Amino acid sequence: MIDVFLENRTYDQIKVGDTASLERAVTENDIELFALVSGDVNPAHLDAEFAAKDIFGKPVAHGMWTASLISAVLGTTLPGPGCIYLGQTIAFTKPVFPGDTVTATVTVLEKQNKKRLVRLETVCTNQDGETVLKGEATVIAPKDSVRVKRKHMPGIRLRRHDRYDAFIERAKASPTVQAAIVHPCSPIAIQGAVEVRDEDLLEPVLIGPRAKIEAAAEEAGVSLDGFNIIDTEHSHAAAAKAVEMAVSGDVSVLVKGSLHTDELLGAVIARDSGLRTERRISHVYAMDIPAYEKPLIVTDAAVNILPSLDQKRDICQNAVDLMHQLGIEEPLVAVLAAVETVNADMPATLDAAALTVMAARGQISGARVDGPLAYDNAISMAAAKTKGIVSPVAGQADILLVPDLQAGNMLAKQLIYFADAIAAGLILGARVPIVLTSRADPLTARMASAALARLSVGMTYTKSGS
Repeated sequence: MIDVFLENRTYDQIKVGDTASLERAVTENDIELFALVSGDVNPAHLDAEFAAKDIFGKPVAHGMWTASLISAVLGTTLPGPGCIYLGQTIAFTKPVFPGDTVTATVTVLEKQNKKRLVRLETVCTNQDGETVLKGEATVIAPKDSVRVKRKHMPGIRLRRHDRYDAFIERAKASPTVQAAIVHPCSPIAIQGAVEVRDEDLLEPVLIGPRAKIEAAAEEAGVSLDGFNIIDTEHSHAAAAKAVEMAVSGDVSVLVKGSLHTDELLGAVIARDSGLRTERRISHVYAMDIPAYEKPLIVTDAAVNILPSLDQKRDICQNAVDLMHQLGIEEPLVAVLAAVETVNADMPATLDAAALTVMAARGQISGARVDGPLAYDNAISMAAAKTKGIVSPVAGQADILLVPDLQAGNMLAKQLIYFADAIAAGLILGARVPIVLTSRADPLTARMASAALARLSVGMTYTKSGS
Protein backbone atom coordinates (compact mmCIF):
# COMPACT_ATOMS: atom_id res chain seq x y z
CA MET A 1 0.00 0.00 0.00
CA ILE A 2 1.48 3.32 -1.12
CA ASP A 3 1.83 5.95 1.58
CA VAL A 4 0.23 9.34 0.94
CA PHE A 5 1.22 12.40 2.95
CA LEU A 6 -0.73 15.47 4.04
CA GLU A 7 1.13 18.80 4.06
CA ASN A 8 -0.24 22.02 5.48
CA ARG A 9 0.23 25.69 4.73
CA THR A 10 1.27 27.84 7.66
CA TYR A 11 -0.16 31.26 8.34
CA ASP A 12 2.98 32.86 6.90
CA GLN A 13 2.74 30.75 3.72
CA ILE A 14 -0.92 31.48 3.05
CA LYS A 15 -1.72 34.31 0.63
CA VAL A 16 -5.01 36.03 -0.14
CA GLY A 17 -6.44 34.37 -3.24
CA ASP A 18 -5.01 30.93 -2.46
CA THR A 19 -7.51 28.21 -3.29
CA ALA A 20 -7.98 24.45 -2.87
CA SER A 21 -10.68 21.99 -3.94
CA LEU A 22 -11.99 18.49 -3.33
CA GLU A 23 -14.34 16.52 -5.57
CA ARG A 24 -16.66 13.76 -4.42
CA ALA A 25 -19.56 11.85 -5.98
CA VAL A 26 -22.44 11.19 -3.59
CA THR A 27 -24.07 7.75 -3.64
CA GLU A 28 -27.06 6.26 -1.87
CA ASN A 29 -24.57 4.43 0.34
CA ASP A 30 -23.00 7.76 1.33
CA ILE A 31 -26.40 9.12 2.29
CA GLU A 32 -27.31 6.05 4.34
CA LEU A 33 -23.92 6.02 6.04
CA PHE A 34 -24.20 9.72 6.90
CA ALA A 35 -27.67 9.08 8.32
CA LEU A 36 -26.30 6.18 10.37
CA VAL A 37 -23.39 8.18 11.79
CA SER A 38 -25.29 11.43 12.38
CA GLY A 39 -28.61 9.95 13.44
CA ASP A 40 -30.41 12.16 10.89
CA VAL A 41 -32.86 9.66 9.41
CA ASN A 42 -35.17 12.29 7.93
CA PRO A 43 -37.21 10.37 5.31
CA ALA A 44 -36.54 13.18 2.83
CA HIS A 45 -33.09 11.60 2.48
CA LEU A 46 -33.92 7.92 2.80
CA ASP A 47 -37.50 7.16 1.74
CA ALA A 48 -38.26 7.48 -1.97
CA GLU A 49 -42.01 7.20 -1.41
CA PHE A 50 -41.99 9.98 1.18
CA ALA A 51 -39.62 12.14 -0.86
CA ALA A 52 -41.80 11.83 -3.96
CA LYS A 53 -44.34 14.04 -2.18
CA ASP A 54 -41.69 16.47 -0.97
CA ILE A 55 -40.56 19.68 -2.65
CA PHE A 56 -37.80 18.03 -4.71
CA GLY A 57 -39.75 14.92 -5.74
CA LYS A 58 -36.99 12.46 -4.82
CA PRO A 59 -34.47 11.82 -2.02
CA VAL A 60 -31.74 14.40 -1.51
CA ALA A 61 -28.39 14.23 0.24
CA HIS A 62 -28.11 15.76 3.69
CA GLY A 63 -27.06 19.39 3.49
CA MET A 64 -24.40 18.75 6.11
CA TRP A 65 -22.92 15.97 3.98
CA THR A 66 -22.14 18.63 1.41
CA ALA A 67 -20.89 21.00 4.13
CA SER A 68 -18.60 18.28 5.46
CA LEU A 69 -16.62 18.47 2.22
CA ILE A 70 -15.65 22.02 3.16
CA SER A 71 -14.35 20.72 6.46
CA ALA A 72 -12.36 18.08 4.58
CA VAL A 73 -10.63 20.68 2.39
CA LEU A 74 -9.82 22.91 5.36
CA GLY A 75 -8.52 20.04 7.47
CA THR A 76 -6.40 18.29 4.84
CA THR A 77 -5.26 20.91 2.30
CA LEU A 78 -5.85 24.60 3.00
CA PRO A 79 -4.69 25.31 5.62
CA GLY A 80 -4.43 21.56 6.34
CA PRO A 81 -3.27 19.64 9.44
CA GLY A 82 -2.94 21.83 12.50
CA CYS A 83 -5.64 24.35 11.60
CA ILE A 84 -8.51 24.99 13.99
CA TYR A 85 -11.99 25.42 12.51
CA LEU A 86 -13.69 28.29 14.35
CA GLY A 87 -16.84 29.09 12.44
CA GLN A 88 -18.82 28.66 9.25
CA THR A 89 -21.72 30.41 7.57
CA ILE A 90 -23.74 28.28 5.14
CA ALA A 91 -26.44 28.94 2.57
CA PHE A 92 -27.83 25.91 0.73
CA THR A 93 -28.78 27.11 -2.75
CA LYS A 94 -29.66 23.88 -4.60
CA PRO A 95 -30.35 20.28 -3.60
CA VAL A 96 -27.76 17.54 -4.06
CA PHE A 97 -29.12 14.25 -5.37
CA PRO A 98 -27.65 10.74 -5.31
CA GLY A 99 -25.32 10.45 -8.30
CA ASP A 100 -24.28 14.13 -8.26
CA THR A 101 -20.60 15.05 -8.19
CA VAL A 102 -19.85 17.87 -5.76
CA THR A 103 -16.73 20.03 -5.87
CA ALA A 104 -15.92 21.87 -2.64
CA THR A 105 -13.65 24.91 -3.04
CA VAL A 106 -12.17 27.25 -0.42
CA THR A 107 -10.54 30.56 -1.29
CA VAL A 108 -8.59 32.82 1.10
CA LEU A 109 -10.33 36.19 1.47
CA GLU A 110 -8.48 37.78 4.35
CA LYS A 111 -5.64 37.25 6.82
CA GLN A 112 -5.97 38.76 10.26
CA ASN A 113 -2.67 38.95 12.15
CA LYS A 114 -4.40 38.65 15.47
CA LYS A 115 -4.21 34.97 16.53
CA ARG A 116 -3.38 33.87 12.91
CA LEU A 117 -7.03 34.14 11.84
CA VAL A 118 -7.86 33.42 8.21
CA ARG A 119 -11.21 34.06 6.54
CA LEU A 120 -12.12 31.92 3.51
CA GLU A 121 -14.88 31.82 0.96
CA THR A 122 -16.48 28.35 0.81
CA VAL A 123 -18.38 27.17 -2.27
CA CYS A 124 -19.72 23.80 -3.42
CA THR A 125 -20.82 23.21 -7.00
CA ASN A 126 -22.36 20.23 -8.76
CA GLN A 127 -21.29 18.55 -12.01
CA ASP A 128 -23.18 21.19 -14.01
CA GLY A 129 -21.28 24.03 -12.36
CA GLU A 130 -24.31 25.10 -10.33
CA THR A 131 -23.65 26.40 -6.83
CA VAL A 132 -25.27 24.18 -4.22
CA LEU A 133 -23.69 25.72 -1.11
CA LYS A 134 -21.94 29.01 -0.34
CA GLY A 135 -20.63 30.68 2.76
CA GLU A 136 -17.55 31.72 4.67
CA ALA A 137 -15.28 29.94 7.12
CA THR A 138 -12.95 31.26 9.79
CA VAL A 139 -9.95 29.22 10.93
CA ILE A 140 -6.79 29.58 12.97
CA ALA A 141 -3.99 28.72 10.57
CA PRO A 142 -1.12 26.54 11.80
CA LYS A 143 2.10 28.18 12.88
CA ASP A 144 4.48 25.35 11.97
CA SER A 145 4.81 23.26 8.81
CA VAL A 146 3.52 19.70 9.14
CA ARG A 147 3.92 16.66 6.89
CA VAL A 148 2.05 13.59 8.15
CA LYS A 149 1.18 10.25 6.67
CA ARG A 150 -2.44 10.09 5.57
CA LYS A 151 -4.20 7.43 7.59
CA HIS A 152 -5.38 4.42 5.61
CA MET A 153 -9.08 4.19 6.29
CA PRO A 154 -10.89 0.87 6.66
CA GLY A 155 -13.23 -0.33 3.94
CA ILE A 156 -16.92 0.04 4.71
CA ARG A 157 -19.81 -2.13 3.65
CA LEU A 158 -23.28 -1.24 4.84
CA ARG A 159 -24.99 -4.28 6.28
CA ARG A 160 -28.55 -4.22 5.04
CA HIS A 161 -31.04 -6.74 6.34
CA ASP A 162 -33.86 -6.37 3.86
CA ARG A 163 -33.92 -9.75 2.09
CA TYR A 164 -36.99 -10.81 4.08
CA ASP A 165 -39.06 -7.68 3.59
CA ALA A 166 -40.87 -8.84 0.47
CA PHE A 167 -41.60 -12.25 2.02
CA ILE A 168 -43.01 -10.71 5.18
CA GLU A 169 -45.27 -8.36 3.23
CA ARG A 170 -46.38 -11.22 1.01
CA ALA A 171 -47.17 -13.33 4.07
CA LYS A 172 -49.25 -10.54 5.63
CA ALA A 173 -51.28 -10.36 2.42
CA SER A 174 -52.05 -14.10 2.51
CA PRO A 175 -54.90 -15.70 4.50
CA THR A 176 -54.32 -15.64 8.27
CA VAL A 177 -53.42 -18.92 9.97
CA GLN A 178 -53.57 -20.22 13.51
CA ALA A 179 -50.32 -21.45 15.01
CA ALA A 180 -49.79 -23.69 18.03
CA ILE A 181 -47.07 -22.27 20.24
CA VAL A 182 -45.93 -25.48 21.91
CA HIS A 183 -44.99 -25.17 25.60
CA PRO A 184 -44.32 -21.40 25.68
CA CYS A 185 -43.09 -21.51 29.28
CA SER A 186 -40.20 -19.08 29.09
CA PRO A 187 -40.26 -15.27 28.79
CA ILE A 188 -38.63 -15.47 25.35
CA ALA A 189 -41.21 -17.95 24.04
CA ILE A 190 -44.11 -15.84 25.31
CA GLN A 191 -42.56 -12.69 23.92
CA GLY A 192 -42.25 -14.42 20.54
CA ALA A 193 -45.95 -15.29 20.57
CA VAL A 194 -46.84 -11.67 21.31
CA GLU A 195 -44.56 -10.43 18.54
CA VAL A 196 -45.96 -12.63 15.76
CA ARG A 197 -49.49 -11.74 16.85
CA ASP A 198 -48.81 -8.01 17.01
CA GLU A 199 -47.10 -8.11 13.62
CA ASP A 200 -50.19 -9.85 12.20
CA LEU A 201 -48.19 -12.84 11.01
CA LEU A 202 -49.78 -15.67 13.00
CA GLU A 203 -52.74 -16.16 15.34
CA PRO A 204 -51.12 -17.95 18.30
CA VAL A 205 -52.72 -20.67 20.40
CA LEU A 206 -50.71 -21.27 23.56
CA ILE A 207 -50.44 -24.93 24.52
CA GLY A 208 -48.81 -25.96 27.79
CA PRO A 209 -49.17 -25.81 31.59
CA ARG A 210 -51.25 -22.69 32.22
CA ALA A 211 -49.48 -21.80 35.47
CA LYS A 212 -46.07 -21.89 33.81
CA ILE A 213 -47.31 -19.89 30.82
CA GLU A 214 -48.76 -17.22 33.11
CA ALA A 215 -45.55 -17.09 35.17
CA ALA A 216 -43.49 -16.67 31.99
CA ALA A 217 -45.78 -13.87 30.80
CA GLU A 218 -45.47 -12.08 34.13
CA GLU A 219 -41.68 -12.35 33.99
CA ALA A 220 -41.68 -11.07 30.41
CA GLY A 221 -43.97 -8.19 31.37
CA VAL A 222 -46.59 -8.98 28.73
CA SER A 223 -50.33 -9.48 28.90
CA LEU A 224 -52.06 -12.71 27.93
CA ASP A 225 -55.34 -10.92 27.21
CA GLY A 226 -56.87 -12.24 24.00
CA PHE A 227 -54.76 -15.42 23.89
CA ASN A 228 -56.37 -18.84 23.64
CA ILE A 229 -54.57 -21.01 26.21
CA ILE A 230 -54.93 -24.78 26.16
CA ASP A 231 -53.82 -26.19 29.49
CA THR A 232 -51.74 -29.38 29.47
CA GLU A 233 -49.91 -31.23 32.18
CA HIS A 234 -46.37 -30.98 30.78
CA SER A 235 -44.31 -30.39 27.63
CA HIS A 236 -44.82 -33.92 26.26
CA ALA A 237 -48.60 -33.51 26.53
CA ALA A 238 -48.31 -30.07 24.90
CA ALA A 239 -46.50 -31.58 21.91
CA ALA A 240 -49.10 -34.33 21.59
CA LYS A 241 -51.97 -31.85 21.79
CA ALA A 242 -50.38 -29.57 19.21
CA VAL A 243 -50.01 -32.48 16.79
CA GLU A 244 -53.61 -33.50 17.40
CA MET A 245 -54.81 -29.97 16.61
CA ALA A 246 -52.67 -29.86 13.47
CA VAL A 247 -54.13 -33.15 12.25
CA SER A 248 -57.68 -31.93 12.86
CA GLY A 249 -56.96 -28.63 11.08
CA ASP A 250 -57.44 -26.45 14.15
CA VAL A 251 -53.93 -25.06 13.65
CA SER A 252 -51.86 -24.81 10.47
CA VAL A 253 -48.41 -24.12 11.94
CA LEU A 254 -46.44 -25.50 14.89
CA VAL A 255 -44.01 -23.20 16.70
CA LYS A 256 -41.43 -24.61 19.10
CA GLY A 257 -41.61 -22.98 22.51
CA SER A 258 -39.36 -23.84 25.44
CA LEU A 259 -39.40 -27.62 25.04
CA HIS A 260 -36.60 -29.66 23.46
CA THR A 261 -36.64 -29.95 19.67
CA ASP A 262 -36.48 -33.75 19.86
CA GLU A 263 -39.59 -33.82 22.02
CA LEU A 264 -41.62 -31.82 19.52
CA LEU A 265 -40.31 -33.64 16.45
CA GLY A 266 -40.81 -36.99 18.13
CA ALA A 267 -44.52 -36.25 18.37
CA VAL A 268 -44.61 -35.04 14.77
CA ILE A 269 -42.91 -38.06 13.17
CA ALA A 270 -44.46 -40.76 15.34
CA ARG A 271 -45.95 -43.42 13.06
CA ASP A 272 -49.50 -42.74 14.21
CA SER A 273 -49.17 -38.95 14.43
CA GLY A 274 -51.03 -38.21 11.22
CA LEU A 275 -48.51 -35.51 10.24
CA ARG A 276 -46.07 -37.67 8.33
CA THR A 277 -45.90 -37.42 4.56
CA GLU A 278 -44.05 -39.31 1.84
CA ARG A 279 -41.09 -36.99 2.32
CA ARG A 280 -38.32 -36.94 4.85
CA ILE A 281 -38.65 -33.94 7.14
CA SER A 282 -35.78 -31.48 6.96
CA HIS A 283 -34.71 -28.11 8.28
CA VAL A 284 -33.98 -24.98 6.28
CA TYR A 285 -32.13 -21.89 7.35
CA ALA A 286 -33.32 -19.00 5.21
CA MET A 287 -30.38 -16.64 5.49
CA ASP A 288 -30.34 -12.86 5.05
CA ILE A 289 -26.64 -12.22 4.47
CA PRO A 290 -25.63 -8.58 3.90
CA ALA A 291 -22.73 -9.58 1.66
CA TYR A 292 -24.92 -11.74 -0.60
CA GLU A 293 -27.30 -10.14 -3.05
CA LYS A 294 -30.28 -12.42 -2.44
CA PRO A 295 -31.77 -14.75 0.18
CA LEU A 296 -29.87 -18.00 0.64
CA ILE A 297 -31.13 -21.30 2.04
CA VAL A 298 -28.79 -23.65 3.91
CA THR A 299 -30.14 -27.17 4.37
CA ASP A 300 -30.09 -29.41 6.41
CA ALA A 301 -28.39 -28.00 9.50
CA ALA A 302 -30.62 -29.21 12.33
CA VAL A 303 -32.51 -32.47 11.72
CA ASN A 304 -30.80 -35.07 9.51
CA ILE A 305 -27.43 -35.99 10.96
CA LEU A 306 -25.89 -38.05 8.16
CA PRO A 307 -28.46 -38.20 5.37
CA SER A 308 -28.44 -40.90 2.70
CA LEU A 309 -28.66 -40.08 -1.00
CA ASP A 310 -32.43 -40.63 -1.00
CA GLN A 311 -32.79 -38.42 2.06
CA LYS A 312 -30.69 -35.70 0.44
CA ARG A 313 -33.04 -35.83 -2.52
CA ASP A 314 -35.97 -35.11 -0.18
CA ILE A 315 -34.02 -32.44 1.68
CA CYS A 316 -33.28 -30.76 -1.65
CA GLN A 317 -36.86 -30.99 -2.89
CA ASN A 318 -38.24 -29.56 0.37
CA ALA A 319 -36.04 -26.49 0.00
CA VAL A 320 -36.87 -26.13 -3.68
CA ASP A 321 -40.60 -26.30 -2.96
CA LEU A 322 -40.23 -23.58 -0.33
CA MET A 323 -38.45 -21.39 -2.86
CA HIS A 324 -41.39 -21.88 -5.19
CA GLN A 325 -43.70 -20.63 -2.44
CA LEU A 326 -41.52 -17.54 -2.20
CA GLY A 327 -41.96 -16.84 -5.90
CA ILE A 328 -38.63 -18.19 -7.18
CA GLU A 329 -39.61 -20.39 -10.11
CA GLU A 330 -36.35 -22.24 -10.73
CA PRO A 331 -33.99 -21.95 -7.76
CA LEU A 332 -30.31 -22.77 -8.20
CA VAL A 333 -29.11 -25.55 -5.91
CA ALA A 334 -25.41 -26.01 -5.14
CA VAL A 335 -24.61 -29.42 -3.68
CA LEU A 336 -21.62 -28.71 -1.46
CA ALA A 337 -18.48 -30.70 -0.89
CA ALA A 338 -14.90 -29.84 -0.03
CA VAL A 339 -13.91 -29.92 -3.70
CA GLU A 340 -15.60 -29.43 -7.04
CA THR A 341 -14.46 -32.69 -8.61
CA VAL A 342 -15.81 -36.19 -8.06
CA ASN A 343 -13.53 -38.22 -5.81
CA ALA A 344 -14.32 -41.85 -4.95
CA ASP A 345 -12.70 -41.40 -1.54
CA MET A 346 -15.09 -38.51 -0.68
CA PRO A 347 -18.67 -39.82 -0.51
CA ALA A 348 -20.11 -36.28 -0.47
CA THR A 349 -18.80 -35.72 -4.00
CA LEU A 350 -20.42 -38.94 -5.22
CA ASP A 351 -23.76 -37.94 -3.71
CA ALA A 352 -23.45 -34.48 -5.26
CA ALA A 353 -22.82 -35.90 -8.71
CA ALA A 354 -25.73 -38.32 -8.32
CA LEU A 355 -28.10 -35.54 -7.23
CA THR A 356 -27.09 -33.50 -10.26
CA VAL A 357 -28.03 -36.38 -12.55
CA MET A 358 -31.22 -37.06 -10.60
CA ALA A 359 -32.32 -33.46 -11.15
CA ALA A 360 -31.57 -33.71 -14.86
CA ARG A 361 -33.82 -36.78 -15.04
CA GLY A 362 -36.71 -35.35 -13.05
CA GLN A 363 -36.14 -37.07 -9.72
CA ILE A 364 -35.70 -33.57 -8.29
CA SER A 365 -38.07 -31.14 -9.96
CA GLY A 366 -38.35 -27.40 -10.37
CA ALA A 367 -34.69 -26.50 -9.86
CA ARG A 368 -31.28 -26.44 -11.48
CA VAL A 369 -28.96 -28.58 -9.41
CA ASP A 370 -25.18 -28.82 -9.73
CA GLY A 371 -22.43 -30.40 -7.70
CA PRO A 372 -20.07 -31.11 -6.28
CA LEU A 373 -19.24 -27.46 -5.69
CA ALA A 374 -16.95 -26.12 -3.00
CA TYR A 375 -18.50 -23.33 -0.94
CA ASP A 376 -16.50 -20.54 -2.56
CA ASN A 377 -17.49 -21.66 -6.06
CA ALA A 378 -21.14 -21.91 -5.06
CA ILE A 379 -21.49 -18.31 -3.91
CA SER A 380 -18.68 -16.42 -5.70
CA MET A 381 -18.71 -15.96 -9.47
CA ALA A 382 -15.12 -14.73 -9.31
CA ALA A 383 -13.98 -17.89 -7.52
CA ALA A 384 -15.79 -20.08 -10.03
CA LYS A 385 -14.23 -18.24 -12.97
CA THR A 386 -10.77 -18.48 -11.44
CA LYS A 387 -11.11 -22.26 -11.30
CA GLY A 388 -12.62 -22.44 -14.77
CA ILE A 389 -15.89 -23.93 -13.53
CA VAL A 390 -18.69 -23.88 -16.09
CA SER A 391 -21.96 -24.29 -14.22
CA PRO A 392 -25.50 -22.85 -14.28
CA VAL A 393 -25.35 -22.63 -10.48
CA ALA A 394 -21.81 -21.62 -9.55
CA GLY A 395 -21.50 -18.16 -8.05
CA GLN A 396 -25.24 -17.56 -7.78
CA ALA A 397 -26.74 -20.34 -5.66
CA ASP A 398 -30.14 -19.91 -4.02
CA ILE A 399 -29.83 -23.11 -2.00
CA LEU A 400 -26.76 -24.70 -0.42
CA LEU A 401 -27.32 -28.42 0.13
CA VAL A 402 -24.74 -29.49 2.71
CA PRO A 403 -23.27 -33.00 3.03
CA ASP A 404 -24.32 -33.53 6.65
CA LEU A 405 -25.70 -31.79 9.72
CA GLN A 406 -22.32 -30.95 11.21
CA ALA A 407 -21.18 -29.17 8.07
CA GLY A 408 -24.50 -27.35 7.76
CA ASN A 409 -24.64 -26.29 11.38
CA MET A 410 -21.09 -24.95 11.33
CA LEU A 411 -21.67 -23.15 8.03
CA ALA A 412 -24.90 -21.54 9.21
CA LYS A 413 -23.44 -20.38 12.50
CA GLN A 414 -20.33 -19.01 10.80
CA LEU A 415 -22.59 -16.96 8.55
CA ILE A 416 -24.59 -15.75 11.54
CA TYR A 417 -21.66 -14.80 13.76
CA PHE A 418 -18.97 -13.83 11.24
CA ALA A 419 -21.04 -12.51 8.33
CA ASP A 420 -23.83 -10.88 10.38
CA ALA A 421 -26.45 -13.09 8.75
CA ILE A 422 -29.97 -13.40 10.12
CA ALA A 423 -31.36 -16.91 9.87
CA ALA A 424 -35.02 -17.86 9.77
CA GLY A 425 -35.51 -21.50 10.80
CA LEU A 426 -38.23 -23.79 9.49
CA ILE A 427 -38.87 -27.53 9.34
CA LEU A 428 -40.54 -28.83 6.19
CA GLY A 429 -41.81 -32.20 5.06
CA ALA A 430 -44.62 -32.67 7.60
CA ARG A 431 -48.24 -31.79 6.86
CA VAL A 432 -47.73 -28.47 8.62
CA PRO A 433 -44.63 -26.26 8.76
CA ILE A 434 -42.76 -26.13 12.06
CA VAL A 435 -41.06 -22.94 13.18
CA LEU A 436 -37.78 -23.69 14.89
CA THR A 437 -36.05 -20.64 16.30
CA SER A 438 -33.24 -20.19 18.78
CA ARG A 439 -33.32 -18.25 22.03
CA ALA A 440 -30.51 -16.11 20.60
CA ASP A 441 -32.44 -15.18 17.44
CA PRO A 442 -33.20 -11.47 16.94
CA LEU A 443 -36.71 -10.23 16.35
CA THR A 444 -36.17 -10.06 12.58
CA ALA A 445 -35.33 -13.77 12.46
CA ARG A 446 -38.45 -14.67 14.44
CA MET A 447 -40.62 -12.53 12.19
CA ALA A 448 -39.10 -14.04 9.06
CA SER A 449 -39.57 -17.58 10.38
CA ALA A 450 -43.25 -16.88 11.04
CA ALA A 451 -43.66 -15.35 7.58
CA LEU A 452 -42.04 -18.33 5.87
CA ALA A 453 -44.26 -20.69 7.83
CA ARG A 454 -47.38 -18.79 6.80
CA LEU A 455 -46.33 -18.83 3.16
CA SER A 456 -45.57 -22.56 3.24
CA VAL A 457 -48.95 -23.58 4.71
CA GLY A 458 -50.61 -25.99 2.30
CA MET A 459 -47.42 -27.27 0.69
CA THR A 460 -47.84 -30.88 -0.40
CA TYR A 461 -45.09 -33.44 -0.13
CA THR A 462 -45.23 -36.27 -2.64
CA LYS A 463 -42.11 -38.30 -3.28
CA SER A 464 -39.69 -36.53 -5.60
CA GLY A 465 -40.05 -37.62 -9.18
CA SER A 466 -43.48 -39.16 -8.66
